[in-house]
Amino acid sequence: MSAGPQRLPDPSSPSDSGLAARSVALDLVMGVLRRARPLDDERPELATLDARDRGFARSIAAATLRRLGQIDALIASCVERPIPPRDALAHDVLRIAIAQLLFVGVAAHAAVSSAVALVRERGKPRYAGLVNAVLRRLSAEGTAMAAAQDAPRINVPDWLWRSWSDAYGEPVARAIAAAHLREAPLDLSAKTDPEAWARRLKAALLPNGTLRCPADGPVTGLAGFAEGGWWVQDAAARLPALLLGDVRDRPVVDLCAAPGGKTMQLAAAGARVTAVDISDNRLKRVRENLDRVGLAAELVAADASEWRPKAPAGLVLLDAPCAATGTIRRHPDLPHLKKPEDVARLTRAQDRLLANAAAMLAPGGVMVYAVCSLQPEEGPARIDALLAASPALRRQPVGADEVAGLAEAITRKGDLRTLPCHWQDSGGMDGFYVARLVRSR
Repeated sequence: MSAGPQRLPDPSSPSDSGLAARSVALDLVMGVLRRARPLDDERPELATLDARDRGFARSIAAATLRRLGQIDALIASCVERPIPPRDALAHDVLRIAIAQLLFVGVAAHAAVSSAVALVRERGKPRYAGLVNAVLRRLSAEGTAMAAAQDAPRINVPDWLWRSWSDAYGEPVARAIAAAHLREAPLDLSAKTDPEAWARRLKAALLPNGTLRCPADGPVTGLAGFAEGGWWVQDAAARLPALLLGDVRDRPVVDLCAAPGGKTMQLAAAGARVTAVDISDNRLKRVRENLDRVGLAAELVAADASEWRPKAPAGLVLLDAPCAATGTIRRHPDLPHLKKPEDVARLTRAQDRLLANAAAMLAPGGVMVYAVCSLQPEEGPARIDALLAASPALRRQPVGADEVAGLAEAITRKGDLRTLPCHWQDSGGMDGFYVARLVRSR
């Protein structure tokens, strides 16, 4: 999958709906960078656009956030002095225009004219000349300037780069960062007969059963959505539930279950699932997802760090809340929202969840712990701490035959560590850490 510009439908005149879409893209970016609001939060301004323009606005915002380090370096090279914080809107107009020009593939005249129109329309008319001059220069020189940048490094915040370099080595950190510059494909899990769904959707069938489609258009418009034939689930997110083995007719406790991808996966495999989540609203979404695909599970609104089943559990899946840095391909706002202190706070919560999950296990019971994080503090460090405090628990190493095509993701201790650069030739995957534990007594 190319990391270069994406050719999208582009209204060429700032007087048509293209300006409205760009204005919404500006609001999306400012929401992330100025108000720490996640990109995929519900935004009423998106509802004012048709489906085509909604996709265009989000593509601009995502490209801006994904390439923000490069974009800011280009702006700095083109202006004599930084744009002051009080004029942040003008700075952000330049950012989204450069993203269009160099990374989305919008025609130069449309990117330039719409940016000039936006600064005027949004109350910063004195920046019209500067915006025009910077973008005219980058129209001529920007492609070469961007090609000379160290894109994998410059787009990653320092604290994340240090963490990944320390954990995996700089070459792997660079490969992870490069994978984050590419838009993720659309991965689906079929309720039944993945081969038939692969043919119907013209999708690639990956070794672990995932259906991989191009990320093109709204999911709700794909064949099989209305009839509940599949659900959205990254290839790596499919792996933790598989490590519970054959779950048919067996009770499984799914902790921190929302939005329900693994609940549906387990239910489709024949398990009797109890899905626990602290949020009633999030469980409502789980119920809606289950209803759409025609599957059933018992839903429990409770704190998973305290709740216990009526009888000791034989199988427990804990997909714990985490910094989610393994999902940056899909959520390019995350590097701009997360901080090191978030990781420290989350590890404390993970320890509480792990202790309770371990305590509910029956003798011989199996627990799978998963986080969609690249941060080692949230993965192996948590399991090592739990094992040190719990002599009744031991690792049950993952076998290469359980993760078809991903033997390289098995760690020396027998855990699973997927990286965004794994399966890169077919589109990559999210970064996950997965450990499997068994209670001996």
